[in-house]
Amino acid sequence: MPSALPDGTGVSVMGGIFRSGGAERQFPGGNGRARRTGARTGRVDFSQALRERRNRRRLSQLELATRAGTTQRYVSFLESGRAEPGREIVIRLAESLELPLPERNGLLLAAGYAPAYPRTPLADPVMAPVHTALRHVLDGHLPYPAIVADRYGDLVAANPAFTLFTDGAAAGLLEPPVNVYRLALHPGGMAPRIVNLAEWAQHIVQRLAAEIERNPDDRLAALIAELRAYLPEGRPAAGPLGFAVPMRTRTAYGELNLITTVTTFATAVDITLAELKLEAFLPMDETTASILARRARHPAPRPPE
Repeated sequence: MPSALPDGTGVSVMGGIFRSGGAERQFPGGNGRARRTGARTGRVDFSQALRERRNRRRLSQLELATRAGTTQRYVSFLESGRAEPGREIVIRLAESLELPLPERNGLLLAAGYAPAYPRTPLADPVMAPVHTALRHVLDGHLPYPAIVADRYGDLVAANPAFTLFTDGAAAGLLEPPVNVYRLALHPGGMAPRIVNLAEWAQHIVQRLAAEIERNPDDRLAALIAELRAYLPEGRPAAGPLGFAVPMRTRTAYGELNLITTVTTFATAVDITLAELKLEAFLPMDETTASILARRARHPAPRPPE
């Protein structure tokens, strides 16, 4: 069954090539020192930028120095403007702080160097191998749903099983770019069919809030504010949730009990790739697995029992 959702590219964890989370030390080549203009000096900008990002990560100068393979004294000199950094140490500090690639570029610019990390459009021919690999991963996850979305939750690609979540959704929520967070929590989307909406909605919002606390972003902050408005009144039910927060949703095939795993392209040095996430849904019980397998064999929905 072909997917009606947009195709695209993204990043996922596969074997020894990819991994989830954490920082990967990378040293992009090329890019010399950028020209400084006016009264704005790279050194002053860099000192403040480095200090702000270190404080945001709640690291001491010694902890950052140890991670970056330098000394606490040198980090202190950098933050006070008494030393001017070389390009390699700026990259090492940015990686040690686990900054997203756009912020690493920003730190390089603040130090007076050209950005090292490009942002390649998804439609660029150079992305063709990633398209192929991603489609292989998405199709390989069938009969279970899987999607790829960008940092803001805009859908890039999905396998055919994802239509389980779009059935009955308002047409406006399915117009590209489809935002999967909005689709999940909007009253015109999946929300009326999610049995444990309070728990699942809190899970989504808290995950995004944790991301924005580490990496502030105005657009993501606006999305979180919108999603909070969709949260049901009252607090999630008290009690243990088990080893993961499930999503329990009603479908034409029966109730599904799903958990998710989110993976990324660990070694990406392109901003577009680094910001993409693969979210794969997995059955939490045999009943859900059976329903999804049966749906794959017989795509036409049967009436609810």
